Amino acid sequence: MTDYRLLAPERLCRRCDTSKFHFATTAELEDGIDIIGQERALDAASFAIDIKRPGFNLFVLGEPGSGRHASMKRLIGAKADGEATPDDWCYVNNFAEGEKPRLLRLPPGMGQRLRHDMQQFVAELGPAITATFESDEFHSRIEAIQEEFKEREEGALRELGSAAKDQGVALLRTPQGFVFAPIKEDSTMSGDEFEKLADEEKQRLSKVTEEFGDRLHKLMHQFPRWRREMQAKIRAASREAMGFAVGHLIEELKERYKELPNVVEFLDAAMRDIVEKGEDIHEQSRGDGEAEEFAGSVSLRRYQVNLLVDHGASTAAPVVFEDNPIYPNLVGRVEQIAQMGMLITNFTMIRAGALHRANGGYLMLDAMKVLMQPYGWEGLKRALKSRQVRIESLGHIYGLVSTQSLEPEPVPLDVKVVLFGDRYTYYLLREYDPEFDELFKIAADFEDEVERDGGNSELYARLIATAAKRDGLKPFSQDAVARVVEHAARLAGDAEKLSACTRRIVDLLHEAEHGAVAAGREVVARENVEAALKARRERTGRLRRTVHEYIERGIHLIDVAGQRTGQINGLAVMDLGDEMFGHPVRITATVQLGEGEIIDIEREAELGGAIHSKGVMILSSFLGARFARNLPLSLGASLVFEQSYGPVEGDSASLAELCALLSSLADAPIKQSIAVTGSVNQHGRVQAIGGVNEKIEGFFDVCRKRGLTGEQGVIIPESNVAHLMLDDEIVAACRDGKFRIWAVPDVDAAIELLTGVPAGQPNAEGIIPAGSINYRVAVRLAEMSELRQEFGAAAKKKKRKKDEGEPG
Repeated sequence: MTDYRLLAPERLCRRCDTSKFHFATTAELEDGIDIIGQERALDAASFAIDIKRPGFNLFVLGEPGSGRHASMKRLIGAKADGEATPDDWCYVNNFAEGEKPRLLRLPPGMGQRLRHDMQQFVAELGPAITATFESDEFHSRIEAIQEEFKEREEGALRELGSAAKDQGVALLRTPQGFVFAPIKEDSTMSGDEFEKLADEEKQRLSKVTEEFGDRLHKLMHQFPRWRREMQAKIRAASREAMGFAVGHLIEELKERYKELPNVVEFLDAAMRDIVEKGEDIHEQSRGDGEAEEFAGSVSLRRYQVNLLVDHGASTAAPVVFEDNPIYPNLVGRVEQIAQMGMLITNFTMIRAGALHRANGGYLMLDAMKVLMQPYGWEGLKRALKSRQVRIESLGHIYGLVSTQSLEPEPVPLDVKVVLFGDRYTYYLLREYDPEFDELFKIAADFEDEVERDGGNSELYARLIATAAKRDGLKPFSQDAVARVVEHAARLAGDAEKLSACTRRIVDLLHEAEHGAVAAGREVVARENVEAALKARRERTGRLRRTVHEYIERGIHLIDVAGQRTGQINGLAVMDLGDEMFGHPVRITATVQLGEGEIIDIEREAELGGAIHSKGVMILSSFLGARFARNLPLSLGASLVFEQSYGPVEGDSASLAELCALLSSLADAPIKQSIAVTGSVNQHGRVQAIGGVNEKIEGFFDVCRKRGLTGEQGVIIPESNVAHLMLDDEIVAACRDGKFRIWAVPDVDAAIELLTGVPAGQPNAEGIIPAGSINYRVAVRLAEMSELRQEFGAAAKKKKRKKDEGEPG
């Protein structure tokens, strides 16, 4: 029997053709390439960036390290450079409702200018107020008002006293207040003198005293009103003085900002407030400045400007990447300070969030980071839907805090949001968040692999040149570039593809360049890349070495020589993130008389995954379709991964499991020098699987340590040949005839290779050659069917006799 399915060494690894490279080192190449073959994704991203409609935000899909962030920053940066600089945003005091600060929108750069002018205004305002209230002119005016009131009060009292005196009663001022007493010749009467008066005179004096007491009572009630009138005059004088002292400062500012009506309106409101609160500010300035600066509504801070977003130094639309998208960092926050045991805040302590800074431009966020933050995702959606940014604390949103806080006026929002995430996150959001489609209408899906053709290989060389120049690495030789391209194909798991994960490639460049520098080279050579790959494999190979050590010591039972019936070497892959390696695993099958059921022991032990269980069910379907069309399938079989103590998933062992079953049914020993990988369908066709390179290398390592005999090898699906990018050592062993790799299209070819017995194809009459595997399996299953029918007939006869013997 010939090895017509044996793969030639040239098909085991597709080398990079350096004759198509027209450079000696990457120093000769143009840079400027950071991604390859992502035209479709970049077109989608460009469309999302160009369209200025609500909801056309962008979700960038792809695997980490694919260069998505760098390419989007470059694309968005180029677009933003051609767009207008957005306006500045400021918060100012709302003099009517202090807890609701007002928003000012200003042309770029004017916010910084207004803030500086108001700081200067406040610096001049304090001395101006002090000078006004402490001037001799103001004191004289106030004293005149007070003197006027005093004279009015004293005059009224004198008039009342004079009238009382004419009636024989004097108005006396005592420590207890004013009293009336009868007089005689300008002197008050004594008690004895009053008693000597006639009764008529006593009654008259008593009546007069009562009348003037009522008049005094009414006069005393007028005094507070006169005092209020005096205070009103004093306040009017203070306002007039403040108007003269500060009015020219406000007028200068109004002239400077006359083209901005909202600023003029704020200045007018500030002027009214200064005139109204000037005396209070003056009184407070005499106290503890630091404590009173935050303590109430009369601080000079109330006239300052809180510059929320400043675009004075910008010449383009903003591009913001928020790496920590917690809720306050997205929508802003109101800070607080502790003063005298209280938390105090004001409008100057409002801080901008990423949405404020990116307003009028672009905001880039990591989707998973946003989703993991409390209210981060909901806050982002709320802002995008309402098209405004409302600053609220989480405590107030959730009702955890009942204290009064600031309610800043919302900022109108015009921003393009770009979310970065993996495909799983994207499709979960599409499925379970009904608002997602409304807000993120465009997806840019970056490829994981690109075609490996001459054009992309040259672009890969330019990518290497770009990374080397950007990171200050030494140039790479032509052979080194070729080895990196080959490694990119290995990362893609396909000889006809190249990995788009540029991060891992750039890491390899750094590691290889480190080795070249240590060796004193001026150019990174192929052997430096090879050494870097080998060192990386050693660094991450602890578990791989442990698994292989267990096999070598016989702890894990694996045979690589001899023959066994119902026993086969399958191949498994362990993916640890930074390393993926393969290793052989023993699969055994047993058969007995039964009802056509194949027991998957992994599934019964709840170690088998759904896909693995599906693969085992397909085996039962294959046996029934091929061998039991006209008779019941009467076997009972069991399959197990020996010495497996963890979850088993995937259907890549279904070909090995089927071959083990056929071996057991046909009583045909399997060569233990051959390992098998591949899945099968119901018709016995062998299908492609993943990790084919790692699986072959895992079995090769075991065979190499035990000694290569030339009989050892691996059977793989025919459709996996295009994926082969094997290590040089394996290719050399195959070239020397020490190791073999076969590609098979179906289970018949695999079982023929494994047993050395022809599979047996039916001829034109449908007759299978005697002695072939299929013939022996069909005979064994027919015998099982007859035995089952005999047992069934005997059981029925016994039951009938039992029924007839029972009393009716």
